[in-house]
Amino acid sequence: MEELIAKRYIKAIKQDSDAQKMQEIAFVFSILAEAFNNEKFIQIINNPDVSKKQKSEILLDAVKSADFKEVENLIKLLAEHNRISIIPAIAEVMRKDIALTSKSYNGIVYSDSDIDAKVIEDLSSGLGSKFDSKISLKFKKDSFNGIKVDVEDLGIEISFSKSRINSQIIEHIAKAI
Repeated sequence: MEELIAKRYIKAIKQDSDAQKMQEIAFVFSILAEAFNNEKFIQIINNPDVSKKQKSEILLDAVKSADFKEVENLIKLLAEHNRISIIPAIAEVMRKDIALTSKSYNGIVYSDSDIDAKVIEDLSSGLGSKFDSKISLKFKKDSFNGIKVDVEDLGIEISFSKSRINSQIIEHIAKAI
């Protein structure tokens, strides 16, 4: 639900902004979204004793140095309609929208064993050429018995399980006999 509301706000911002300005606004909102990880900040934002105006002023003070009228107006509008809590959703939708527009995506490679940086780089370039995009992959050690590549924004997940490959080899040998 929050994502749908966030998309409407972003659509309005996109009409008056170029790609560079959208990236700068997205950066401001990503920093604001990080504030929602702070328990004290959430208590203040959710406190009914704190007025809409006070909440708005807290957020406006946080983004004052960015000097974006669009951001300031959006924050005032969100505060006025009690929608400050969708700021993290706005940041995420903006990030995805910019990734889609620029065809630049981030992904994660999961494995239980270490993977050479060259292999990760080859995977990035291979996937990038396959999907006509720039894909940056990072390695994350995990309990997955094999290799799993996940690029969430593109909606792709590729996995090679050691146990599955072993069972397929055995099955293939059994059929050959």
